[in-house]
Amino acid sequence: MTSYNRVVIDLGALQANFLAIQAAVGPGVDVLAMVKSDAYGHGLLRSALSLVTVGATHFGVAEIDEGIALRQAGVSGSIVVFLGWDGADELIDYRLTPVVFDLGVLKRLSARAVARQVRIGVQLKVDVGMGRFGILPAEVPSFVAALGDLPGIYLAGILSHFPMADSDDGVTRAQNTIFVQVVDALRSQPGMKTGQVPSVHIANSAAVMACPESHHDLVRPGIALYGGYPADDAVCRSRLALAPVMSFLTRVLQLKEVPAGYGVSYGHLHVTTRSTRLAVLPVGYADGYLRSLTGHAQVLIRGQRAPVCGRICMNACVVDVSAIPEVSVGDEVVLLGRQEGPMGVGEITVDEIAGWMKTIHYEVMCLFGNSNQREYVGEMSEALIAG
Repeated sequence: MTSYNRVVIDLGALQANFLAIQAAVGPGVDVLAMVKSDAYGHGLLRSALSLVTVGATHFGVAEIDEGIALRQAGVSGSIVVFLGWDGADELIDYRLTPVVFDLGVLKRLSARAVARQVRIGVQLKVDVGMGRFGILPAEVPSFVAALGDLPGIYLAGILSHFPMADSDDGVTRAQNTIFVQVVDALRSQPGMKTGQVPSVHIANSAAVMACPESHHDLVRPGIALYGGYPADDAVCRSRLALAPVMSFLTRVLQLKEVPAGYGVSYGHLHVTTRSTRLAVLPVGYADGYLRSLTGHAQVLIRGQRAPVCGRICMNACVVDVSAIPEVSVGDEVVLLGRQEGPMGVGEITVDEIAGWMKTIHYEVMCLFGNSNQREYVGEMSEALIAG
């Protein structure tokens, strides 16, 4: 061990989530696993290779470097690069599919494809209401016509993204209708090189659960793969059973008894009102355990909750363990996840932590996963998968 702190990634849970999503969307719909941003903090390569073992053949990344890393690790399936328009030679060399929404970029890709004597498949992003990347629906016919005139380029797919699939079914369904109209018009557009759109996708994790008519050829779960529900409500949970993948652990580094009236940590935001037993933990905002958790967070020690008291520091925080007299130096502390103890099993969820931080669970996963060493456990065996 090189650090007191570690993020534990349960690859078996990750695989089970993928299979649950695959079963939920049914036959005829592929699952593109979003592994961008180091697989939401879970580790790009280990996560992707684990998913390959259970049948994943489509992956989504943000940047070309991530796609290259997957290829170099042996991933042979489709890799869509969502911010992948820069670096034509790398796209060609590593068989990556860029998402495009700019004609100038297409022209540069075309020129490089001609020079290399290859054809580059691209996927066109349409903005049906996100207000972010993508061309507007009205621009699609002229854009595709221009694409068709460029040598070395062909249309491999069309996609979009929902902004409110986790909160507003009406808006989501209306945007999916717009998307379907765009796709239908595109498929019948004269002069299209392929005569059809090979890959059509818009559904994110929330739409996988709440908007089945948006599943089309492919769905793109992100947070759901890692055990997170895009909306923390009973409806989502009833539609898809997911298992948490990430836990965040540290250890008790020091125990001390302090009297009433004793100030704890910077600024003495917390002053004890009684004789108090404190546990000092070697984890802080440099490890993704942000200062915004001050005054809100709880941890698990021996299966019981203990409140963080005083300001969270760069590499340390302090916990009141007066109610857990058995605590010893070296005891495991769970910041995120489950822990068994003499009084039962305790759990601190990523949704709780996001609430304490006043953020979303996506950010919590990225913060914890990308700031600490990872330990991988629980990958399904090939025999178990086959059975």
